[in-house]
Amino acid sequence: MPQHPTDPRQARRLPETLDEFQRAEGHPQFRVDVERIRFSPYYSRLSAVTQVISQTGAGLAVHNRLTHSIKVAAVARAIATHLSTTDDERGRIVAELGGAHPVVVQAASAAHDLGHPPFGHLGEQTLDHLARDRFGLTEGFEGNAQTYRILTRLDEHDRPGVGLNLTAAVRAAVLKYPWLRGQGGTRRGGASKFNYYAIDQQDARSALSAYPLIEPGQQTVECSIMDISDDIAYSLHDLDDFYRAGLLNPATLSAEFRSWHRDLARLRASDIEVLQADTRTPGHSLELLWRRLQSKDAWIADTDAFSEAVAKVSSEVIDGLVAEPFDGSLASERGLARFTTAWIARLQSSIEVHPHPDIRCGHVSLSRQTWHEVAVLKFLHERFILERPDLTVYQRGQANVLVRLVDGFAAWLDDPHDARRAPRRLIDLVDLATDDYRELRADSLELVEADADLERLGRGRGIIDYVASLTDAQASSLDALLAGQTERLWDAGQGL
Repeated sequence: MPQHPTDPRQARRLPETLDEFQRAEGHPQFRVDVERIRFSPYYSRLSAVTQVISQTGAGLAVHNRLTHSIKVAAVARAIATHLSTTDDERGRIVAELGGAHPVVVQAASAAHDLGHPPFGHLGEQTLDHLARDRFGLTEGFEGNAQTYRILTRLDEHDRPGVGLNLTAAVRAAVLKYPWLRGQGGTRRGGASKFNYYAIDQQDARSALSAYPLIEPGQQTVECSIMDISDDIAYSLHDLDDFYRAGLLNPATLSAEFRSWHRDLARLRASDIEVLQADTRTPGHSLELLWRRLQSKDAWIADTDAFSEAVAKVSSEVIDGLVAEPFDGSLASERGLARFTTAWIARLQSSIEVHPHPDIRCGHVSLSRQTWHEVAVLKFLHERFILERPDLTVYQRGQANVLVRLVDGFAAWLDDPHDARRAPRRLIDLVDLATDDYRELRADSLELVEADADLERLGRGRGIIDYVASLTDAQASSLDALLAGQTERLWDAGQGL
C-alpha cells in the first residue's frame, strides 16, 4: 500500500510507495533521499571538480568537492545527533523549530555542493558573467541556486518534472540563502548569494512551507547545521591540503601575525584606504579582516575575541603545526590528525542555538569566540593561497576555457544547419529551460518580461546548465574538441 506521510516535512512533490527494504530502514523517507543523492551522477561528478585548487594543477591529492562533502556530512551528522537528543534548552528550541534530524542533515550535506561548476569559485564567477552578458539572464549563475535546480529539476530519478522528488525537509535543508538574487540585502551572504532562480521559486516556497515557525529569509535548523559544518570543514581541511603541499610559509605567516600584534595601535588608527593600498605590508591584511568583520557582523564581532583568535591561530597553527614542515612521515600524519581532530571537536562543542537569531546568523551557530577563530583560519587561505600570482594565472586560463565552451555551444545551437547534431543532453536542457520560462511567464509577468525572448532565455540557461555540469577534465577535453585539436577524438567525446 502507498505510504503518504502526514508530516509535511516528509512530503514529496509526487507521493511514492516505499518498498519493503526501504520501509525496514530507520527514518525511511529521509534515508531514501540520502541514497538517491549519493547514487546521482551529479554526486559522483564531484570527485573530479575543484574545491580550491585543481588536482591536475596542484599535482597532489588535494580535497575535491566530493571529499569535502563527505567530511561536511560527518561533522554535520555529529552536531545534529547531539542537538536532536539533548534534553536542555537547546534541544527544546530545536524541536519547536522543526527538528534537527541527522539523516536530513546528512542528505543536505551530501547535496550542498552539487551545483558548483568546473574550476571552483572562479568557474562560478565566470559562468555568472557569461549568463548575464551573453544571454541576458538577469539572475546569472550561482552555485547554490544551481544545486537546488539540480535536485528539483535537472537530475531525475524515475519520473520527469520533479527532479529527484526529495522530501520537503531535505529540499529546505539545502536552502542556505532562501531568496532570489538581489533579495539578500544585509543577510548572510549578501545580495550576491541566493539559493533559487525564479523558475524554481515555487518549489522552494513549497519546501519551506513545511516549517511554519522558520521566519522568511531564515534557514531551517537542519540547514544551519549543514552551513556551520561547511565552514568548519572548509577552514580545516583546506588548511590540511596547503600544509601538506608546503604552501604555508611559516616566516611569511609569522610576519603577518606578529606585525599586526606589534603595530596594532598604529593599524587601528590608519584609514582603511591606506591599508587597502598596500595589503602586502605585514599586518595590513589581518587588520582589514577585522575591519570587514566589524562592518558586516557587528552583532557578533568583538575586539577581544578577535585578538584571542589571532593569538590561538598564531600559537597552534603558525608556531605549532606549520613550524614543522610536512615530510610525509607517519609522525607528520599523526601530528596533522591530532591537530585537525582537536579543532573539529572544539568547534563542534561550541555550537549554540538561537530562537531569534540576527539576520546574519542561523538558528545554529558557533560561539562568539570560535566564530572569530574560524574567520582567522579562513584568512590563512584567502591571504596566503588564493592571492598567489601563480594560482591567479592558472585560474585565468581556466576561466577562458569556460568562455570558449559557452561561446562555442551558443554558436553551435545558432547554426540552423548543424544544431541537430549538438549533444543530446544539451538539447534536452535547452528544451527543459525554455518550458520553465514559458510556464513562469504564464504564472507571473513580473518575473519574466512580456517581451522577453523565451527561446533566447531557454537556450542561455540550458547552455549554462550543461557547462556547469561538467567535471574539470570534461571541460578541458571539450574545449580541445571544439577547437579541433584533440588527438583522442572518441575518448574525449564520450559523455557528450
